[in-house]
Amino acid sequence: MTETTPALPVFAIEPDPSQPAARRWSRRRAMLRALRHRSLSLGLVICALLGFLAFVLPLLIPVDPVAQDPMATFSPPSALHLMGTDAFGRDLLARVLIGARTTILASLSVVLLGAIVGTAIGLVAGYAGGAFGFGIMRLIDLLLAFPGILLALTVTAILGPGLVNGVFAIAAILVPVFARLVEGATVEVRGLPYVEAARCAGASQPRIILRYILPNVLSGIIVLTTTWLGIAALWITALGFIGLGVQPPTPELGAILNDGQNYIMLAWWITVFPGLFLSLFVVGVNLVGDGLRDELDPTLNRG
Repeated sequence: MTETTPALPVFAIEPDPSQPAARRWSRRRAMLRALRHRSLSLGLVICALLGFLAFVLPLLIPVDPVAQDPMATFSPPSALHLMGTDAFGRDLLARVLIGARTTILASLSVVLLGAIVGTAIGLVAGYAGGAFGFGIMRLIDLLLAFPGILLALTVTAILGPGLVNGVFAIAAILVPVFARLVEGATVEVRGLPYVEAARCAGASQPRIILRYILPNVLSGIIVLTTTWLGIAALWITALGFIGLGVQPPTPELGAILNDGQNYIMLAWWITVFPGLFLSLFVVGVNLVGDGLRDELDPTLNRG
């Protein structure tokens, strides 16, 4: 393991397509073992529950999250409004669930965009090496030198406020993170015997990268993706809290928390419920990330 990628497990295993049945049984056994992992199973349960609340429950209970009721302002949690109402009499349950859906989808978009672009850069730089790879990685190091939230605020200031611009801003933070991790792992894998054999057999460079190198660095990408999913949710919420994310009246967890900060003593539920949902989501994805790391890292002793 190199110093540049201390947490990335690398599988130096040549793909063997001659035993499909054995591979299926191996995957099934690995899945059953993973489901017995306490952190992974608990995290999956939490994420599944929150996903149901955010994506399915609003379809079963169609309440308009922007409908105002001046006669019900600051109503506490009750049978009519399970999470109470806000300063405009809007149902907080509907706003939290729709806002959570927005935050989760934005977080997924951030990590997918950052992972795809960063992985592509890391694979190309790591496989090419030489002056070309060195130059790319020095640019990546330059981006890593900036504090993440400062870089996100800079990009958002250039592009302007809005959810889409916020996604691009935070994805710009993840690109160098994925690129640095994948490049270090690619450098380790590119010199292995089966990669050299494929090169000598006349395989094209794109085929070598996609067929022989990418599968051996994929485990680290998966772990990093789940880890950054929770962080991306926090940063999406932070941009919404300071008014650079989703714009009113569209609900989003950060915007709801910002609305409730002025009424924390009068209507505690406006900040408690969206904060609780966000906290559970971050805890859930981090538990999943810890479990995947334990299962995908071959250097760990699983007993």
